[in-house]
Formats: sequence, C-alpha cells, structure tokens
Amino acid sequence: MSFTKHYVLAAGGTGGHMIPAYALAKELVQRGHHVALITDERGEKIPGMVDDGQVHVLPAGRITKDPRGWIAGIRAILKGRKMAMQLYDTFQPSAVVGFGGYPAFPALLAAHRQKIPTIIHEQNAVLGRVNRMTARSVNAIATSYPDIIKLKPKYLEKVHLVGNPVREDVIALREEPYPPLTEDGIFRVLVTGGSQGATILSQIVPDGLALLPMHLRRRLQVTQQCREQDIELVRAKYAEHDIPAELATYLPDLPERLGWAHLVIGRAGASTIAELTTAGRPAILIPLPIATDDHQTQNVREMVAAGGARAIAQPQFTAKELAKQMQKMALGPDALENAARRARSCGRPDAASDLADLVESIGASPLSKTLKVESEQLQMTPNQRPALAKESTQ
Repeated sequence: MSFTKHYVLAAGGTGGHMIPAYALAKELVQRGHHVALITDERGEKIPGMVDDGQVHVLPAGRITKDPRGWIAGIRAILKGRKMAMQLYDTFQPSAVVGFGGYPAFPALLAAHRQKIPTIIHEQNAVLGRVNRMTARSVNAIATSYPDIIKLKPKYLEKVHLVGNPVREDVIALREEPYPPLTEDGIFRVLVTGGSQGATILSQIVPDGLALLPMHLRRRLQVTQQCREQDIELVRAKYAEHDIPAELATYLPDLPERLGWAHLVIGRAGASTIAELTTAGRPAILIPLPIATDDHQTQNVREMVAAGGARAIAQPQFTAKELAKQMQKMALGPDALENAARRARSCGRPDAASDLADLVESIGASPLSKTLKVESEQLQMTPNQRPALAKESTQ
C-alpha cells in the first residue's frame, strides 16, 4: 500500500543541478507525491519544474577563501535555514533531497535540525563542496559514478549508485538505433559547450574539421552551439572552409539533434555525460580546466575507459589534435557505431526511477509517523503521556 508523501528538493541554480532535480520531481509526482523545490534566483529561471510544484527562492551564502565575506555568508546561510524550517513546518516533508550547490546547504541544515531524513545526490565523479560538508549527517548518498573522489571511506556504507537523471526525451533515444553511416553518407557532427556554449570550441572546431581527409570532410554536416559574441566569426570560418554548418546560441531541440548525431564534440559536464551514455553517442570531450576540483576530467574516465569517448585536455586541444582524434574514432565503417555501443554501456537510464525508489525508502510516510508516535506513547507510563500531549500543543 502506498501513501502520498511530501518531498523537498534543493538544488543550486545551474542546469547541472536543476536537470536531475526536475527529473526526480517528475518521477515523484507521477508516483502520486507532492514536491517543493528550493533554489536561488538563477535556478528559478531554468524551465522544467512540474506543474503545481512549489518553487521557493532562499538565501544561499557562500563561505569562500576570503575571510572578509564570511560574516555575510554565514548570515545568509542562517537566514536560509530559518526560512527552510518555516517551509518544513507547513509542508511537512518526509525527506529532503539535496543536489549540490549553495542553495542546498541551508535546506539540508534545516532538515537536520528538524530531524527530517536527508539524501544528497552527486552528479559528478568528484563529491562537490556542499555534499562534502553534509555527507556526515545525511541518511544516504546517491552517486552517478562507481568511483567518487573526495568521498571519505567511512561514508561508503551510505552510498547508492543510481546514475544521473536525464530528460525523458533523451531516455527515448536509447531505444532508437544508431543513425546509419555509410561510406558515402552524411557525417553529422554536433558541437555543444553546455548551456552557454564554449569559446574554445568556436576557436578550434571549424579549423580542426577542415584538416580532415577529403573523404570525411566532404560528408560533414555540422550543428554547433556558440556564444552570441562568437557566432559570426564561427560562421565565417565554416564558410571559408566550405563546410555546411547550422549555428545557434541555444538549441531547444537538443535531444532531437543528439538523436541524429554520429559524433558529439563538447565539454564533460555531468549532464552531458549522462545524456551521451543514456542515448549511446560517441564523443570527443574537452574538460573545462577551471571546473571546481577539476571534476570534468574525472567525469570522462568511465566513458573513455569503455571506449565510448576520447578526452583532450584543453592545453592540448588544437585543430591538428582534434582532426587526429576524429580520424581514429571514425577509422573503419563500423568504428563510430561500435564506440556508440560502448558509450551506451555506461548509461544508467533508470536513474530517476532508482533515485525515487531510494527517496521513498528513506522518507517516512504519514502513517509510519503516526504509528511511531503511538508506539512511543504506549511505552510511556500514564504520568508521562499527558506531559507529551501538553508539549505537543505548545
């Protein structure tokens, strides 16, 4: 017998945090539960929240290396915790799920203060800062990779490998075959640098594709996401090289583009890796060197080891190196399709469902709460019970 529960999801204001939070929210709502989301002003603007889902913007203080900002950061965290506790008093969540990012920190602190079960989900192969700070007190740690760096061994018994939830239209690609690629067929390349593109890709990729042997180059059809300030320069480069290319600052139909792509060139963010491995698409990945704890370099390890991707460190990312790696991946008529299968082998398409199972197993149902209180009252002496009743009305 299932019961409707209330859950609070707390996530930082980037797509990497919000996409898995939205995927879990949708799964929980489909199971008959109610969901509220805590985030910051950036996260509130990212579309994807379920209908009727509450969204609450809370202060999210940062504790940086500069001590001059500590007082303001602590004040914001405490204010956020207070506001979260007020939300919990009315919403009565069975559990609080943190997806990393500073907005999750006060939400998890408030849950710990009120003894509400908590779970954190880590999208990257390196445990994030907020998740490291809360790992000791949470009930469970959900991970996206088998091996997580900066996770203390004493917390391993809390770990559950579920994967990184992605959108349903990406999961649907898993059931579709890899697009046919004949020796004379169009070779479709998708270039994306995350939610806002990447200037380094705009600078290198057109020239790298121009260095490919003619039998590959003449078959190219490129779709590239660019920053607004880069797009005209990139358009001019492709025209100079006589390579057909469609450019855009934003790709609203990215899952559809991913579906027909033979090869993806991009960054190594958690959501990108999850989508590539779920759909089964080979890639050449350039980890962002300034990512916190260099987590993008760690994110690519599993996919590269499986043979589904090649990674190029940004200092070595040149037009010549890109062309060389593309030729290695496309060597032979079935090479890319084989790489696609290897990428797919790393996918965890049931991540949203598995994470929801974990959340339901941790969060207490209203009935179980009632039974727990009644059980505690039965174990008390008659003199203790009135005192409890009196306290509950105060």
